[in-house]
Amino acid sequence: MMTLLLILLPLLGALSLFVMKGDAIKKAAFATALIPFVLAIGAWVNFDAAQIGQYALNQAWIPSLGISFSVDMDGLSLLLVLLTTFLTPLIILSTFDRNYKNPLAFYALILVMEMALIGVFVARDAFLFYIFWELALIPIYFISLLWGGENARPITFKFFLYTLAGSLLMLFAIIYLYLQTPTHSFAIDAFYNLELPAETQTWIFWMLFIAFAIKIPVFPFHTWQPATYRENSTSGTMLLAGIMLKMGLFGLIRWLLPVVPQGCIDSANTVVILATIGIVYASAIAIVQKDFKKLLAYSSIAHVGLITAGIFSFTDNGLRGASLQMLSHGVNVVGLFFVADIFLHRTKTLEMKELGGIRSKAPWFATLFMIILLGSVALPLTNGFVGEFLLLIGVFEFSDVIAAVCGLTVILGAVYMLMAYQKTMLGETSAATNNFTDLTFNEKAVLVPIAIVVILTGVYPKPLFELIEPSVQHILSFINI
Repeated sequence: MMTLLLILLPLLGALSLFVMKGDAIKKAAFATALIPFVLAIGAWVNFDAAQIGQYALNQAWIPSLGISFSVDMDGLSLLLVLLTTFLTPLIILSTFDRNYKNPLAFYALILVMEMALIGVFVARDAFLFYIFWELALIPIYFISLLWGGENARPITFKFFLYTLAGSLLMLFAIIYLYLQTPTHSFAIDAFYNLELPAETQTWIFWMLFIAFAIKIPVFPFHTWQPATYRENSTSGTMLLAGIMLKMGLFGLIRWLLPVVPQGCIDSANTVVILATIGIVYASAIAIVQKDFKKLLAYSSIAHVGLITAGIFSFTDNGLRGASLQMLSHGVNVVGLFFVADIFLHRTKTLEMKELGGIRSKAPWFATLFMIILLGSVALPLTNGFVGEFLLLIGVFEFSDVIAAVCGLTVILGAVYMLMAYQKTMLGETSAATNNFTDLTFNEKAVLVPIAIVVILTGVYPKPLFELIEPSVQHILSFINI
């Protein structure tokens, strides 16, 4: 029942907005988004890894086709539900000092997207997983199209085509796998129990991998991302970068490694090399960016490249690091994109050369920005360090040469992020920043919790390790290398 409530509450909240007007809409959306977070915290507190199916609900949906409404939360699912329910109210709160046209539709779409994202992370039926996967695309498409920048239409269309193409490949693979099950079932356990020939696993692997890689995105399936992040509304970018790309990473771990393990092993070298190329390529491009939001977009490609490489190291360290880094990246990137929104709201520009001297004008802003930035560059005792350290160890166990190249993400990340801070926050004020004001109460209410999580997760990650460890071991049990 807990899992079903987590799915239904955002949807019911979205429907409730239709009877409200004015500022009551955004306040109701925020309050509605807080309730699933409280429930997720309660689920975490009461979580017992030894109790299989603790939060399971399995109800026949279309029995003639072997389709069930089957949902559950293990440690990995719960981690991403926590991320989703933590970030969604903060994303809504970040809009309180901004004016959005048609707020009813805007906030309703955010809540519907939260519902779909939670559904993706808890689905235990492949057909249900696919339904939620597609549902998540609909609200973000309209958020990007209707509240994006001047070039939103062609850029959003490109994003839609990319993700739709990946979804069709996924659907084909899911139907094929369904037909191979002895009882024609979409249940995840039925997929896990399949014993497919190595050649079949290879082509199924690439169909599923491309679908997930587009969402993440992994080089060379990333070309939709920088422009989409740049032209999107800040809330849309936060949803995409903070939560939605985790759908792809989650898909790799939950639906790819256990279903076609031999296909994963046979293709691992190619995937890790593509991810490594993406790390170096995106980091190099980020260094030369003049627009702060585009810098963050390329930074995100580099970070998820390392997570992907860690997943395909097939090691305990790699998978634990990937799981924790999904959480850390989501928290950090939402904080950084909100920083970009504050720049744009105060100065009407994201060109870093036009900024500067903000530290002397806004000490609260400068301090919180620095804390989140340090998490992003993986400073020890911040959340980014824990995940990246484990990821690099995992990749090193896979290949010491590739690990050395992947390690550049730490160095290059520090270069472009510290350069960005120097250009925007230090030095003399400019015409754009002379009247820069410090954070409002609502802006502090967004950035302070993020900064607390950055530090707390880095200083004491043990509860998160305990949460994900059984899931990691279960996934690794399917890989025989």
